[in-house]
Amino acid sequence: MNDTSAALAFSALGHPNRVAVLRLLVQAGAAGLSVSQMREHLNIPATTFGHHLKAMADAGLVRQSRQGRALISVANYAALQGLIGFLMEDCCQGVFSSPISTQMESS
Repeated sequence: MNDTSAALAFSALGHPNRVAVLRLLVQAGAAGLSVSQMREHLNIPATTFGHHLKAMADAGLVRQSRQGRALISVANYAALQGLIGFLMEDCCQGVFSSPISTQMESS
């Protein structure tokens, strides 16, 4: 994970409906849910639902597969853990002055 991939993931979550979809998929577990099941739970209009789901799939937060005619979506737990780990990897280690800020302070 790097700044660019983290920004893509956060961008994909930049709408309340997308956060709601991802939280629902996390609750559903490894079995995932079909598009119709998600829409039943969340009452998101069909006209925008596909757009939201695609954004999260493109960012790697959701995996999708076909089971017959149904499109099943599952939260990508490894990607979510990677994002959380990336945010927390330097937690509580302090912030060190860069050479630029040191120069500005001594002026």
